[in-house]
Amino acid sequence: MTAAVTQTSLPFPLTRRGKVRDVYDLGHTYLFVATDRISAFDVVLSPGVPDKGRILTQISNFWFNRFKNVENHVVESDFEKFPAAVKEHQGLRGRSVLVKKCEVVPVECVARGYLVGSGLKEYQQNGEVCGIKLEPGLTTASKLPQPIFTPATKEESGHDQNIPFDRMSQIVGADLAKKLRDLTLKLYSEAAGYARTRGIIIADTKFEFGLKDGRIIWIDEVLTPDSSRFWPADQYAVGKNPPSYDKQFVRDWLESTGWDKNPPAPELPADVVAKTREKYLEAYRQLTGVELR
Repeated sequence: MTAAVTQTSLPFPLTRRGKVRDVYDLGHTYLFVATDRISAFDVVLSPGVPDKGRILTQISNFWFNRFKNVENHVVESDFEKFPAAVKEHQGLRGRSVLVKKCEVVPVECVARGYLVGSGLKEYQQNGEVCGIKLEPGLTTASKLPQPIFTPATKEESGHDQNIPFDRMSQIVGADLAKKLRDLTLKLYSEAAGYARTRGIIIADTKFEFGLKDGRIIWIDEVLTPDSSRFWPADQYAVGKNPPSYDKQFVRDWLESTGWDKNPPAPELPADVVAKTREKYLEAYRQLTGVELR
């Protein structure tokens, strides 16, 4: 197993260091680098998970290539075609992409096909999710009659907050909000249909979009174990949380420690790190049908 890459330090202007990605300004494009950092409950954990950034990058590239009819932010994903100054840093291979500069839409576009997580909590309180009334009698992991669009705010710190569609329309404008809702549900439905043929249920996912010269651009990571809930279809049952391919394994371990969810978090044991890495790799292999490059 290779060592985890938890931070990069490159000779380019650093635009942003997020929970997972380091973003550098190359002039006409950004260099997105997915590190092996992992976060849970809005806290970056230690140590990192080896190869996680490579897995996230290559799953995203797989989906972007599958949906070529939707414009996305990727300018170049082939490391051999990167600028010479970038190619000097071989550790970026497989975990970096060159992307367009866009105006980021300040709302997370979330699609849900199953009732779980914060959506389940809202439903249990008032029978609704983001203002959408759902039928009574649903429970953990219930499949919804049709996928629903449940936008959320983008928070610099703390949890993103679920908002009704009307609130999103006020933030970004009614026309753009409708276009993003329709595109989100279309992408989710098609991706979920494909994943089902590969033995994976995509319970929910979040997309991010940007604007460039008035066009909607699909940006950031796409349908990864960090941005989605992936469940093994053969272990799905209504009424309980199925085992997942995402970082739920890490969350469950943290919950067992009695940690109060304020930093610093307890250090992840080696077996939890190894198991998490294998979960991510398994999702990649199952979705793409190939080994990690």
